[in-house]
Amino acid sequence: MNLPNLLTLSRIPLMLIIIGLLYPMPELSFEWSHTIALGLFLFAALTDWLDGWLARKFGQVSEFGKFMDALADKVLTLGMFTSLLALGALPIWTLFPILLILSRELLITGLRLVAAGKGKTLAAEKIGKIKTVIQLTCISLTLGKLALEVDLQPFMATEQHRQLLNLLESASLLTLVLASFITVISGVLYMSKYWRFFLDED
Repeated sequence: MNLPNLLTLSRIPLMLIIIGLLYPMPELSFEWSHTIALGLFLFAALTDWLDGWLARKFGQVSEFGKFMDALADKVLTLGMFTSLLALGALPIWTLFPILLILSRELLITGLRLVAAGKGKTLAAEKIGKIKTVIQLTCISLTLGKLALEVDLQPFMATEQHRQLLNLLESASLLTLVLASFITVISGVLYMSKYWRFFLDED
């Protein structure tokens, strides 16, 4: 197991740790847990770029790495979106764009599995990478809002704190809507390009 693949796979346990830091468990809670969760998520998001860069730099690009990179992205983003919704960090109406994102990701993952069964690896498209960046940005903004709301409130004036919270909330919701829009477009483009893998018998 090389370093790029380890970085890719690290996003899954990091997601579980982040979710554990966010959930209100009095017996396990501690100060700055939301800020630590934000920092860990930013690191997890960074590995999405770092693993590919290292793989290309040291000639360690592999079919396994390509497949797991896309899968780890989906596990990270979908796990975070559903957890933030369950925590009430996102309003209930965001269930609709999150379900759009979930549907697209499951469909494309299914397509990749079918292609893999036929010995083909479907690499991420450029619009898919843009989609992932927007999704990660949305989650980062939401986690930033939680950190500001819970951990940083004592260090800020009330009005300044309220304004910054509103700004982060508006930005996170706008990026979520944008992410769902780009996600649907990328899904349609991806399916139109690779639909043959569902139809071919060979």
